[in-house]
Amino acid sequence: MAEPRIGAGRVRAAAAAAAVLLWRSGPARLTALLLMTAAAAAAPIATAWLTKLVLDRLTGRTGAVGGLAAALVAAGLAVAALPVVVHYVRAQIGRAASTVATDGLFAALGRQVGLRTFENPAYQDRLRLAQESCGRMPEIVDGVGGTLSGTLSLAGFLGSLLLLSPAMTGVVLAAAVPALLAELLLARRRAAVEWRIERFTRREFFYSQLLTGIPAATEIRLFGVGAFLRARMMDERRSANEAQRRMDERELWTMGGLTVLSAAVAGAGLWWAITSARGGSLSAGDVSMFVAAVAGVQAALGTLASSIAGGQARLLSFAHYVAVVRAASDLPSGRLPVPALRQGIELRDVWFRYSDEHPWVLRGVDLTIPHGSAVALVGLNGAGKSTLVKLLCRLYDPTRGQILWDGVDLRDVPHALLRDRISAVFQDHMNYDMTAAENIALGDLSAWDDRARLVGAATRAGAHDRIAALPRGYDTPLTRIFEIGTSAGVVLSGGQWQRLALARSLVREGRDLMILDEPSSGLDPEAEHEVHASIREHRQGRTSLLISHRLSAVRDADRIAVLEDGRITELGTHESLLADGRGYARLFRLQADGYQAVP
Repeated sequence: MAEPRIGAGRVRAAAAAAAVLLWRSGPARLTALLLMTAAAAAAPIATAWLTKLVLDRLTGRTGAVGGLAAALVAAGLAVAALPVVVHYVRAQIGRAASTVATDGLFAALGRQVGLRTFENPAYQDRLRLAQESCGRMPEIVDGVGGTLSGTLSLAGFLGSLLLLSPAMTGVVLAAAVPALLAELLLARRRAAVEWRIERFTRREFFYSQLLTGIPAATEIRLFGVGAFLRARMMDERRSANEAQRRMDERELWTMGGLTVLSAAVAGAGLWWAITSARGGSLSAGDVSMFVAAVAGVQAALGTLASSIAGGQARLLSFAHYVAVVRAASDLPSGRLPVPALRQGIELRDVWFRYSDEHPWVLRGVDLTIPHGSAVALVGLNGAGKSTLVKLLCRLYDPTRGQILWDGVDLRDVPHALLRDRISAVFQDHMNYDMTAAENIALGDLSAWDDRARLVGAATRAGAHDRIAALPRGYDTPLTRIFEIGTSAGVVLSGGQWQRLALARSLVREGRDLMILDEPSSGLDPEAEHEVHASIREHRQGRTSLLISHRLSAVRDADRIAVLEDGRITELGTHESLLADGRGYARLFRLQADGYQAVP
């Protein structure tokens, strides 16, 4: 995976986006933070000057010090109190900005209406970094505050130092410039390392999820592969650690050398100040001011360098967030209205492959699903049946050819309006760690509080009796991953989950197209017969596409299409296909023979 080039333009764009996001998270609080940060930066400078004036008056016995002492006490209180208040306000702004950023990120993900983007490993790496950037918004706020504080402190202490010794001011600045440049260079290298190790981090997370999750627990223990997967997980961790160790070593030598240089400059300056005071060219207050100014300049430069470099590193990371949020939709949306289906759906010379490097999955499919009829699609594994379903739902666009809805190309209609007219149960359906009622209601959120609709859908799917028998009926959590309220979770069997997925599809009432992709593959023969009888009654007069490996489940379809090697090779009724004696007849008889009594 190539490392992305994030140049100055993208960093500036990230900075602008971060500034807008911070302002949106609370303009009043952000303004207050900037003002308090300025006051916190000014307080040490005021303390240094007040200390100088007090010492000069005490040593020279030239006037009262009561007012200066009171001001010094007030400045000391400000030095102690303001950083605490600033830290609190920064934390509030950081959390608010993180919330706004997270919401914006997932809103942007919702604009990726297809699947192709999510199947890109580089996008997944960038997405993970973008998610981490949302959690680092408090650090960006800290960077803004540190940069402002460092700039103001540097200006104040440099002005003070300049009054005492222009030459020493130049020496201190000359020693600080390499530190600033080194911090900036290291920040870019840190961002590059973060991108390189993301592939290791994501794979480590994958293995950790296998080892800690329920879905793989049975096989891992039965096959005894836990140690093997743990070793792979630790290999990924060690690879990431090694890359970080090399970066840490580079920082150690670079920053260690610069720290020694800063200490040497401070020591030389202190020697000069003491000898100058002994010679009478500086007062005791001047020496105090000089020591405070040198320390203040070096501290301010260190804060500024660290804040700028850290801010740049965080902005380099935030650039991934900006790239995800501003990414164009993977499937452009059309503007034509989606008419209620009156004629039918036509696939016209449809070709499809997942990328230019992949083989063709569909090779010129021509198929019509007339309005009000049931068309069955059968074929061996890998023939392209589920891919065709995803094209009908416009999760992908055909590489070549067209899919027409009453003569309108699916590319020309809005995704949401198209999908609102489709109900589907997928072969790889989801099991949500939510209550039984919520699992069904996710099929149509308008039924969320309509218990009658949920019960009706569950009944048609043959799931009602099982759900009603659960400890809290439809309000029973179907998970043991975490608690929902005070209820103990229940885990369903595969067949029961399949019935629930079917209920989720059936709750979408009044849709123009029903897609049933292996709706009964996990059921026993009796349950399968019951479910198909219910589905058959429900789809009377509806346009439907049925997909099943079990040919007996689709024999009553109005038309049966056989998909083989990405092409429609047979099309007709069950009886006509049997009479033809080709692939469908061979598969049907092969399956039927399995149910014949063994002599």
